[in-house]
Amino acid sequence: MSLSEQIEKDYIQAYKAKDSVRLAVLRLLKTAAKNRLVEFKRPGGELSDAEMLDVIIRESKQRQDSIEQYTTAKRADLADKEAAELKILQEYLPRPLSREELAEIIETTIADLQAAAPRDMGRVISAIMAAYKGRIDGKILSEAVKKRLA
Repeated sequence: MSLSEQIEKDYIQAYKAKDSVRLAVLRLLKTAAKNRLVEFKRPGGELSDAEMLDVIIRESKQRQDSIEQYTTAKRADLADKEAAELKILQEYLPRPLSREELAEIIETTIADLQAAAPRDMGRVISAIMAAYKGRIDGKILSEAVKKRLA
């Protein structure tokens, strides 16, 4: 079952269960996917799993940014709402890498690319991000690679 089909199935279940939060999140996700199809000039088509994953990642990042902003503004009620939406979106993302897995991947990539200095940081990060899309936060990766190559 494709990611789009899974989202559609879960949308129908949320509608029948009257789960308003999940329903709202999935409705927004479906709308974002349709907007992405229009951007690609394929209205009425379907997104591939990789393209749908990009949409989910973008929506998740928006929620994370909103949580940070609401927390800074001392609006815990809105931050909690965004956190609940983020939790639902994360169900559709691949399992994130653990710190140990990340450290191992960084070491392997640095060895493969023969990176030795901070100027090689971009190559290392882009190689890891391409190979493990959706499984790692770019900020965490950047900090870890910077620390390792410094």
